[in-house]
Amino acid sequence: MRARKVIFWLHLVAGAIAGTVVLIMSVTGVLLMYEKQIVEWLNNRKYRVERPVSGAARMPVEALLGRIGEQRSALPSSLVAWSDPSAPVEAVYGREESAYVDPYTGEILGDGSPRVRRFFRAVTDWHRWLGAAGERRETGKAITGACNLAFLFLVVSGGYLWLPRAWSRAGVRSVAWFRRGQRGRARDFNWHNVIGLWCAAPLFLIVMGAALISYPWATDLLYRAMGSEPPARPAVRTAQAGAPPFSANLRGLNERWARAEAYAPGWRSISLRLPVAEAAPAVFTIFEGHAGQPQKRITLSVGRSGNIVQSERFSDLPAAQRVRTWFRFVHTGEYYGLAGQTVAGIASAGAVMLVYTGFSLALRRFRAWTSRRRSERGEERLEEAGIAAGPGS
Repeated sequence: MRARKVIFWLHLVAGAIAGTVVLIMSVTGVLLMYEKQIVEWLNNRKYRVERPVSGAARMPVEALLGRIGEQRSALPSSLVAWSDPSAPVEAVYGREESAYVDPYTGEILGDGSPRVRRFFRAVTDWHRWLGAAGERRETGKAITGACNLAFLFLVVSGGYLWLPRAWSRAGVRSVAWFRRGQRGRARDFNWHNVIGLWCAAPLFLIVMGAALISYPWATDLLYRAMGSEPPARPAVRTAQAGAPPFSANLRGLNERWARAEAYAPGWRSISLRLPVAEAAPAVFTIFEGHAGQPQKRITLSVGRSGNIVQSERFSDLPAAQRVRTWFRFVHTGEYYGLAGQTVAGIASAGAVMLVYTGFSLALRRFRAWTSRRRSERGEERLEEAGIAAGPGS
């Protein structure tokens, strides 16, 4: 009983300190639930294309890039195509800029829903850095990282506290399902227990993924626990490379693109990162499922002669890296596709309710404590007054 009481008070204090930040991360997590699908659906619907002639083939990639370069005076840094014949091709110029192109004519149809992208970028900024920009992002990252650790403790300790004290049918039912007709503290307590119990497992995985994203030492610990050497940290980039100049040599890309298509006949989308040097291989990212499913992703490097320089699938990665990547995409639910994203979104919505009911219960407890303190002080003053008046006064 004593251990349960200590864990309860640690749980309450951690929730009171980190609750507001956890609430922000949970709300933004719900908003980001279907980000990739929404952006892809909007753009593919807005810029849907029709074949000029039935059975017409798409423009070869060299001609397509040349046509894009003529219209924009610069080549994109990467090109993304979908297997759907009515889907446009996306020419990516940077993290925030892209253009959608008719794959049959090379005509630029428009930009990639800039307002929708700005909305999701703003939500992501709040999710990761509490909306901070520039140098203040480091402070925002430190706060969200620390609150992620507090959230992890809340989930683990809550999992213990939410278990019924008596393992009877009535005891399990009281914490495993909602009870009707309750109000005030009883209702909040029931909601907190039920939502916490059902969301504990997905929230644990989501928050573990966040911890691995936030802290390099957490990744290093995972690698060492699995008997692997931690990965080397990439050098910090001081400048962002711009789009390749329009005069870049595109020769040989047709053959390399065809090699990539043939390598994975069931591809859903192919992304080509344009070579930065003439002798450099073309790097393709081939998805056989939705983006965010690393187990269905192939990274393929094709040389100028069409030879496969390197091919990497998820199954080829070291075990520690696979686990680290699994946690990264379980954090968003994307690893398991729409079903996983839906579960992650529901769990994030559950976390919103946990913060609300947790704050409500804490506030009710505080009010009850202050009321008792006032009552005790009143009784003390009455006792003192009685002693001062003395007997018979």
